[in-house]
Amino acid sequence: MTPKGRLIVFSGPSGVGKTTVADHLCATGRFVESVSATTRPPRGNEVDGRHYHFLTDEEFEARVKRGEFLEHARVHGNRYGTLREVVDSILDSDRHCIVNIDVHGALQIMDSRPEALCVFLLPPDFATLEERLRNRSTDSDEQIRRRLETARWEMAQQHRYGHQIVNEVAEEAAAEIESLVESATHRASGGTSP
Repeated sequence: MTPKGRLIVFSGPSGVGKTTVADHLCATGRFVESVSATTRPPRGNEVDGRHYHFLTDEEFEARVKRGEFLEHARVHGNRYGTLREVVDSILDSDRHCIVNIDVHGALQIMDSRPEALCVFLLPPDFATLEERLRNRSTDSDEQIRRRLETARWEMAQQHRYGHQIVNEVAEEAAAEIESLVESATHRASGGTSP
């Protein structure tokens, strides 16, 4: 049986509002965000299975060898990845699965799941992106500079995605993504417009 849910690969530079847009989509009940696996230890009140699937290095490597990841990478000394079983479980429940991921991970998923709906979220302009990063008040000037440098490279990769959406107002960006998903689902089911 073919799942009715769609896989949505969701990328964009830090500060563009990916989490906010994903939250709007998930609030509809038809979208669920995939929970990543990591080897880093839990922080604060993080709960295994809700924030991340926390794995030891040995568990992570064993799962890599068994081909259980759609994508995986090492970031700042820890490993992160998207488990196939997590994504497939969401899709099999007839809900749409959002994988909120960086460009490197997205490209890995695009290779193995060409049917994925790939969306790159853009800021209205670069000055707005910088302002959003500064308004979060979570990063030093040096960290913001590095994030903006990374953002320039990421935005240069947007052509690799099937869709580019400007996030000026999160609700509107979410509605646009919902419309893309409905349209792609309708086409995939062989439906025609009434």
